[in-house]
Amino acid sequence: MYCAVCNHKDTKVVDSRISSDGASVRRRRECEKCGFRFSTLEEVELLDLTIVKRDGRRESYSREKLIRGLEKSLEKRPFTDQAFQKLVHKIERDVQKKRRGQLTTQELGEIVMKHLKVFDKVAYIRFASVYRSFEDVQTFESELQKLSQKEKGARKGRTKK
Repeated sequence: MYCAVCNHKDTKVVDSRISSDGASVRRRRECEKCGFRFSTLEEVELLDLTIVKRDGRRESYSREKLIRGLEKSLEKRPFTDQAFQKLVHKIERDVQKKRRGQLTTQELGEIVMKHLKVFDKVAYIRFASVYRSFEDVQTFESELQKLSQKEKGARKGRTKK
């Protein structure tokens, strides 16, 4: 790792800390030439994953596209940067668990919706309406009712304890 100040190639790791979700490592480094200290962040990167589109086209997995889609569905919704990063890590962890070199957009979309449903219900509905191409109000209402019934069931389960 090169020093951020003097560009010297030798830096030493002074401290390492694993994030609370275990998906990244924060390292405190010190330049052996000028003594400047700085932090780096290591994250798992999904490599060699191909996404098969609905029309059969194939493209490489793009974390940036995932982030843009999530940000669009979470627009004007309250969330922290840390919570958002944790959401992205959870989605990517589920993708990695598949242990396959390719995934369809449908499989990826289902993983995203599973996590959005827990993270933010409004964002989930936004994402699902685009992803599942809701074509009429009835389809939209049906999805809202399913979500509402699951929420009621979860509340009942909590009050019985």
